[in-house]
Amino acid sequence: MGNSRRATGVPDLQMWQGMEQGELRLQCCDACGQFRYPASSHCAHCLDDRATWKAVAGEGVVLSWIVFHRQYFEDFPPPYNCIAVRLDEGPILITTLKESVPSGNWIGHRVSLAFGEQSGRMQHHAVLATPE
Repeated sequence: MGNSRRATGVPDLQMWQGMEQGELRLQCCDACGQFRYPASSHCAHCLDDRATWKAVAGEGVVLSWIVFHRQYFEDFPPPYNCIAVRLDEGPILITTLKESVPSGNWIGHRVSLAFGEQSGRMQHHAVLATPE
C-alpha cells in the first residue's frame, strides 16, 4: 500500500500482473478448490502443492474497518479508510474504502473491488456495492 515497495517475488507476480490488467488473481488449489491469499507453496486446507492462478469476482463483506487520522504513507493523506474484506471466494483482503463511506458500523456491508492508479501503479480499493 502507499509508496511502499511491492513484494514481487515469484509467489506474488501473477497477482500484481493481474492488477495491472484490472483484475484480482489468486491461487486456487487444484486439489480442493480453496483460494489462497497470500500466495503460498501449499494449500492450508488440504496441504496440496498444486495451484492455478484464477481471477476472482472481487466482491465481499466488510469484516473490520478503521479510519486512520495519522499519515503513514505520503500518498494517503488522513483521514483514510482501511477495511478487511472477506471475499466471496473465502480469503480476507486488506484494502482501502473509497468514495461513499457508510455511517455507523461498516461491518457486514457489501463491497466490490475496483482498480485505480496509485503512485504510478495499479492498486485495488473497495467501493460500496449498494450505497446507503
